[in-house]
Amino acid sequence: MEKVNRLLNNEEYREMLSCIQEAEKERIFCRHDMRHFLDMARLLHIYCLEEGIKADKPLIYAIGLLHDIGRAAQYKTGEEHHTASARAAEKLMPDCGFDEEQTKTAVNAILSHRSGSEDKFFKLVYKADKKSRLCFECKARGECNWPKEKMNLEIEI
Repeated sequence: MEKVNRLLNNEEYREMLSCIQEAEKERIFCRHDMRHFLDMARLLHIYCLEEGIKADKPLIYAIGLLHDIGRAAQYKTGEEHHTASARAAEKLMPDCGFDEEQTKTAVNAILSHRSGSEDKFFKLVYKADKKSRLCFECKARGECNWPKEKMNLEIEI
């Protein structure tokens, strides 16, 4: 997990994370924080194991840490976060020791995390992102604009 820890401690990554934290400090809905990033990565790892998909654990965690990091740019410029997150992955991952193929996979996974994909792995990325939200415990659930059928109102096996 050396590469993941390099990413986690990368100065530019930490700045983006700090920007998100500041922008969301009054947010009543789900936050795009380290809890969400790690929950998403852990679920993705479990889903890959369950589906028999061989995926590199550091790559899974890099996707989790990076998939919403573009929120920093979104809050500043209005750019869609998945595009900004993919751009951040393209820049940061090689700096942290990820190879070209890993970076390309992460970029494509990040680009598809909002709308899904036909690719089996990317479908799991989408699912892990959505299922990492704990709607059943959210105090702002009644005000949320997520469709009720997308909300996680029960624990699923």
